[in-house]
Amino acid sequence: MNTINLFLKFELLSIGEYKIKVYTLIIILFIFVLTKLILWLIKTAMFRKHKHDKEDIGNTHALYLILKYVIWVIATGMLLETVGIKVTMLLAGSAALLVGLGLGLQQTFNDVVSGIILLWERSIRIGDILEIDGDIVKIQEIGLRTSMGLNRDEISIIIPNSLITTNKVINWSHQSMKTRFRINVGVAYGSNVDLVLKVLEESAMEHPDITDENLIEARLINFGNSSLDFQLLFFSKNIFRIEKVKGEVRRIINRKFHENNITIPFPQMDIHVKQTSG
Repeated sequence: MNTINLFLKFELLSIGEYKIKVYTLIIILFIFVLTKLILWLIKTAMFRKHKHDKEDIGNTHALYLILKYVIWVIATGMLLETVGIKVTMLLAGSAALLVGLGLGLQQTFNDVVSGIILLWERSIRIGDILEIDGDIVKIQEIGLRTSMGLNRDEISIIIPNSLITTNKVINWSHQSMKTRFRINVGVAYGSNVDLVLKVLEESAMEHPDITDENLIEARLINFGNSSLDFQLLFFSKNIFRIEKVKGEVRRIINRKFHENNITIPFPQMDIHVKQTSG
């Protein structure tokens, strides 16, 4: 027993008043192994719950990272206390440094807090289609500080999380997997209005990406300067590539207009010249 006590109290390293003994090293290894075990259990439990839900995998991973950072911060504090370094004294001694870092990394902290808010509220998920600053982005990953998305030009965009939480953001896929879109078109005065409405609705029905034919609707919305203005409304699940869908529907409309002798007018302006007798 004395031999074990002597072994545990054997001094491995001495730096000033800080001394590392064998039992200190054992405690450090125990804390390290325990931390790794806790993280493994948390990761296993979290990913087992969402392994069949692909949309939640990215969110689960980001949430796991937050827990991982918090647990390692706690473990690091325990390790320092084990060595003999008082964490409270260390923080007090470096208060000025921490204030400077806080001011310098203010935006970074803002992004991190915003990332935690996004993960907690779950208002944005992997695969959501967002409109941010006029750009359409499909969210691929939500991180602790930044999120990553893909725009319609197949360009990856890194978005600071604070941009999502503090600005006006339109989430096209938040409420449902399909969204209503519209196409505006004008025809010449004198056209058969009922025929135009019928042709517009038939044009939408021809496209395979337009869902729920009962919700397709064509309207006469205005008497324009040079045309009768119509609007075609339809629902589609192909939110991210909707501009391609709209272009194909316009081609169908143009073809059907030609088949039915419906004219899309050019802008016109009548000029009346008044002659005065001199």
